[in-house]
Amino acid sequence: QVQLVESGGGLVQAGDSLRLSCRASGRSISSFVMGWFRQAPGQDREFVAFINKSGGTINNGDSVKGRFTVSRDNAKNTVYLQMSSLNPEDTDVYYCEATTSEVGWQPSTNDFNYWGQGTQVTVSP
Repeated sequence: QVQLVESGGGLVQAGDSLRLSCRASGRSISSFVMGWFRQAPGQDREFVAFINKSGGTINNGDSVKGRFTVSRDNAKNTVYLQMSSLNPEDTDVYYCEATTSEVGWQPSTNDFNYWGQGTQVTVSP
């Protein structure tokens, strides 16, 4: 079992940057592929980014390529999502997710076994 807690969300203006953190407890995240997803009310959860166990392989969803960067610090048991050039379409609840299995290049939330409670990101025009 691993528990995930996201933080760092908030209200920002278009063009601003924000860094989300996901702190894990219960197990070392070095055993997990970590992912970030986001979800608007009534919508499916959208893939944002994933990072493999060593941090050597990452991929972003098409809508955030070139703007968002995922990273991990296994020593701190924490995963980060650095978001830049934010726009109102990025307004969502952002979730950190974890799985011990390998995932495909564009994973689904169904590929992950653990997730946090989410953190709200709101971008004003």
